[in-house]
Amino acid sequence: MTGRLTVIGLGPGNADQVTPEASRAVAEAEFFYGYKPYLERLELRDDQVRVASDNREELARATEALEKARVGHSVAVVSGGDPGVFAMAAAVCEAIEAGPAAWRDIDIAIVPGVTAMLAVAARIGAPLGHDFCAISLSDNLKPWDLIELRLLAAAGAGFVIALYNPISKARPWQLGRAFECLSAVLPGTTPVIFGRAAGRPDERMNVCLLADTVPEMADMATCIIIGSPETRIIKRGERPALVYTPRSATGPR
Repeated sequence: MTGRLTVIGLGPGNADQVTPEASRAVAEAEFFYGYKPYLERLELRDDQVRVASDNREELARATEALEKARVGHSVAVVSGGDPGVFAMAAAVCEAIEAGPAAWRDIDIAIVPGVTAMLAVAARIGAPLGHDFCAISLSDNLKPWDLIELRLLAAAGAGFVIALYNPISKARPWQLGRAFECLSAVLPGTTPVIFGRAAGRPDERMNVCLLADTVPEMADMATCIIIGSPETRIIKRGERPALVYTPRSATGPR
């Protein structure tokens, strides 16, 4: 008898942004696997168990959770944001593909969540109002040359770009290099949004122009949205500015 494995997205950190579907999935699970800060956001009953692991142990975490489900338990794998965006849903699928045949019989469900770029965009206006893409600046699972190629291609095609995992102590130089790549294609007047901890008490939103960006404006809790040449800033006196990308576009300039 196999159990059930649910991959749950908890949103960007505000309890109000956890979906009812995610809350129901949490209530139904017995064992919870995830990165410790995400697990600490859960209010669990005494009969529910947390199994925390480091942020870089995704495949090991998925393997342990799948094996727990295989023997009949109701298991949750927890992600911040949306589990399908640079998160645990792909790791679970990867583990199933490479793992024993018995794992393919497990009942799998993936519960979506509000991902960081959507939370940041909602705080500042509608920068994702036209075509956009998301790129992770982490080179843990792909080479940096490929990241640069994708940045140049996306900027050249006129996409708004959401940057995930922009900087860390182990990767202090890459965000600056990313800005250099983008500046080679986009005008210096392109709006850039630094959205840190969207929806949480320590939230910080900063809007500037591409020519004025510096890597120190971000940390690993920041999602950066780089506008396209179409993106506009609406100044509103004493009120915070609105940033939006029109729904129609003229194409690269």
